[in-house]
Amino acid sequence: MKEPVLVIMAAGMGSRYGGLKQIDPMDREGHILIDFSLYDAGKAGFHKVVFIIKKENEADFKAVIGNRIEKSMEVSYVYQDWTLPEGFSVPEGRTKPFGTGHAVLCCAPVIDGPFAVINADDYYGKHAFSLIYDYLAHPVAEEPYHYAMVGYQLEKTLTDHGHVARGICTVDEDGMLTGITERTHIEKRDGKIQYTGDDGISWHEIPAGSVVSMNMWGFTESILVELRERFPRFLVENLAKNPLKCEYFLPAVVGALLEEKKAEVTVLRSPDQWYGVTYHADKPVVEEAIRQMKEWGDYPQNF
Repeated sequence: MKEPVLVIMAAGMGSRYGGLKQIDPMDREGHILIDFSLYDAGKAGFHKVVFIIKKENEADFKAVIGNRIEKSMEVSYVYQDWTLPEGFSVPEGRTKPFGTGHAVLCCAPVIDGPFAVINADDYYGKHAFSLIYDYLAHPVAEEPYHYAMVGYQLEKTLTDHGHVARGICTVDEDGMLTGITERTHIEKRDGKIQYTGDDGISWHEIPAGSVVSMNMWGFTESILVELRERFPRFLVENLAKNPLKCEYFLPAVVGALLEEKKAEVTVLRSPDQWYGVTYHADKPVVEEAIRQMKEWGDYPQNF
């Protein structure tokens, strides 16, 4: 069996954050969030990383992180560009990438074995990388597809400074994912956790303790085949309705495979606190958390 590969989605625009947050330092030594993910991933056993970036950010990305990581891991780059299936074109005025499903699909030319997927601007914690690597390092049958997802407690993944998008999961008593619903606007309101799907006209509570996806997945190559086959159907259904902002979400494809009984997804529950920089006001919180983790010995001062 081939060694698992780590795929990092770093092509996000960072519009709510106010800059290219993926390369913004989070400590005095100049480490960015990806540094901590790569440190934990290396300890877990990953030796190869694929960065999904925008072509125009390549020079900055390599200068800040890529060139340095090449000294300790095998590094590849793929670009989330505007290439669409034959017969489709990018709507005039669109500047937003086509989402996490499209991002992972762009990796197909460099993936030939099991792989994990994470976001560049999230802190996942060391337990998560050990869980996902250990799962991927053991061969699995392909009928149905066998995937894994690291699940977090909802309340450990929120920000005090605005709304977030999360995949809300349902998990059976055997720890298997039975459904996932993407909620694109979740926030703390009146002492509760609520979401809206109609720009704030109505709000609905999500129970504390709910399991959510932070886009940390473990896949076999079969997901790439499914992403490719389903992308044209997504474009047909969504470009007409929302040409500038529709997104091909990775969790939505996984959810469809679950409904069709084509995939089984093991939920690997992480006890860790999530940290991220969805908004610029989140940065001091993350900086303080990193400072404390270094004091506790979770990370060396410099690495």
